[in-house]
Amino acid sequence: MKNIMKRNYKVLSLLLLLAFASCSFTSKKFSNPDKDKLLIQIITFLIEQGHFDPIAIDDAFSVELFSDFIEVMDPVKRYFYESDYKDFEKYKLTIDDQLKVTDITFFNVVYERFMKRIEESKSIYKDILSKPFDYSIDENFDTDYENSGFSKNKRDMKERWRKQLKFSTLSNYDDILDEENRAKEKDPLYLIKSNEQIEKEAREATLRSINIYFEDYIDEERREDWFAAYVNTIVEEFDPHTYYLAPKGKDDFDTRMSGKLEGIGARLQKRMDYIKIVGLISGGPAWRCKELEVEDIILKVKQEDEEFAVDIVGMRINDAIKYIKGPKGTEVTLTVKKVDGTVKDITITRDVVEVFDTYAKSSIVEKADRKFGVINLPAFYVDFNDYKNINAAKDVKSEIERLKDEGMEGLVLDLRNNGGGSLPTVVDMAGLFIKDGPIVQVRSTDEPKEVLKDRDKSISWDGPLVILVNEISASASEIMAAAMQDYKRAIIIGSKQTYGKGTVQNVIDLNNMLRNNTSGDLGALALTRQKYYRINGGSVQLEGVKSDIKVPGRFSFIDVGEKDKENPLPYDEIDAAQYTPWEYYFDYDATIEKSKQRMSSNEQLKLIEQNAKWVKSKIDETVYSLNYKTYKAQIDANELESKKYEAISKYNTNLTFDSTSYEKQLIAQDTTDLEEKRKRWHESLSKDVYIEEALNVLEDLKTAYPIKKVASTVQK
Repeated sequence: MKNIMKRNYKVLSLLLLLAFASCSFTSKKFSNPDKDKLLIQIITFLIEQGHFDPIAIDDAFSVELFSDFIEVMDPVKRYFYESDYKDFEKYKLTIDDQLKVTDITFFNVVYERFMKRIEESKSIYKDILSKPFDYSIDENFDTDYENSGFSKNKRDMKERWRKQLKFSTLSNYDDILDEENRAKEKDPLYLIKSNEQIEKEAREATLRSINIYFEDYIDEERREDWFAAYVNTIVEEFDPHTYYLAPKGKDDFDTRMSGKLEGIGARLQKRMDYIKIVGLISGGPAWRCKELEVEDIILKVKQEDEEFAVDIVGMRINDAIKYIKGPKGTEVTLTVKKVDGTVKDITITRDVVEVFDTYAKSSIVEKADRKFGVINLPAFYVDFNDYKNINAAKDVKSEIERLKDEGMEGLVLDLRNNGGGSLPTVVDMAGLFIKDGPIVQVRSTDEPKEVLKDRDKSISWDGPLVILVNEISASASEIMAAAMQDYKRAIIIGSKQTYGKGTVQNVIDLNNMLRNNTSGDLGALALTRQKYYRINGGSVQLEGVKSDIKVPGRFSFIDVGEKDKENPLPYDEIDAAQYTPWEYYFDYDATIEKSKQRMSSNEQLKLIEQNAKWVKSKIDETVYSLNYKTYKAQIDANELESKKYEAISKYNTNLTFDSTSYEKQLIAQDTTDLEEKRKRWHESLSKDVYIEEALNVLEDLKTAYPIKKVASTVQK
């Protein structure tokens, strides 16, 4: 452990030393007070000298950066004209030269033109929304912005805005009409509003929403915020996991790493013009409401004390979060587009997501007179300031001991939706299940590989082990699953492959790069410094970990994971480490075959697979009708189709999950809602077909097959 920690600090110290020695970033050396230029100078130096696989900042880099930054500024092409793009193109091959001399002309030109177009767009949308829309006309709106060009003139631009605004207003129109019809059903004497009145109210709702968008987002956005977006675009050219954290973003990052989260308890990510759910915090408000799901897109946000929702489509993620977050106890209603194409309102009561909620938790379940344990691990968390007391490996070890006290005969480690975390922690955790030996190999550019080993010969659990994963299981989760698979220590059940993130990042505080900083907070840089490899020599980069038992899931046909990124680092292999597979293991081949046969006749899994295929077909649709009758017919058809899959959420395994005796004592003394949180979790476990199959596999391992002895040592 100490060696791992020393290595990480050594890497950072070396970077800092190089910076001081080579660049001497001091106030005397850099007399120009322009903070932007200083930031460019530090960032370009760090990324060229410290990145695992640095690319040349040349003309090819310039071309990519040019396209990507224009897309960042105007992803749906509703501000820039074709003439603007042509004006920008003269910098297409010279941005690299500008960066080398800390020239930010390209950014300034694009930013100033953007501000001008923003002002012009205000009069455009106000003019369009001042006139009624005709929803009887047969016309379409295409959301495939990538393949559309920029507007040639003001007429084209206005038409583009008209269709976008009409599409947004169409949703409002449908909502109001539905409300009117429901009111009529409740009260036959209720006088339904005229179509003209409904259409007007729908436009007014769109106008209020877009006014708020411009007033609270565009107008308040400072130049430094847009420049931070430029810097981030520069560093992301190197790989998807290298990114710039502006001062505010750095504070948010520190908060997330400490586990202190508040709001609805959801992880959000910007995808094109949309804010998408990429994770739910276990125990948080969004998780508890059971309606919000990963891959849902948030379209609008409505506060409990406001009549109308704010459209957040097109907002930068930090600004959208301002609307979603709020004081504990207040309600927020999210209008979301589900992965199956349906749109629904979900109301969530905000709360503080305690650190405790993000920690490992366990449950005991009895099946066929045998007791099995389930440990859910949301992340490989750690507090580096108090590693001995706060880390995921320590907590999992404690949960194992509590489950053993209950008579556990087999263990399910649930790493689904676990996005990773601390590298030292996963090494320690893997060591809980083997005597000792290598866990993962790490390689830096032009340096010999380092094999990170478990050196503790004690074993916390030597019985049957199943690990659950899915396409969202990433990084440290993949290290854990891969190590247990290579040692033949566990059976991996889950998606065809995991996320496929095989890189390691260091977060560098840029303020530490200066001897005397008079420019204010410069933020931080998350820099890809290393790649990690399985002990068998293979990488999980792009390829992920292939499950021993593959099961269909809601992401089975959707492009998620590292392969979906624009410029991921490539897959490669290195020599295997010397390791000995688990000395005593069960007949995995026969167990896996039996599981496959069982699942081939599982109606719940068949339904899940059908649903996944249908969801994929809905995602591929980009053209929508602006004719209300056609639009409504499509919505009704989607809702009717989605009803076929309601049985998925109604599935029940008839298994009963319970807290350990230790946790029951905590619940008895608890003044918060721990009991309710566990009740909800146990209920979700009882409806989980994947947990059910994991327990079936444990039962097979425990009862049906003899132990086989292996004495071979693996080394390439």
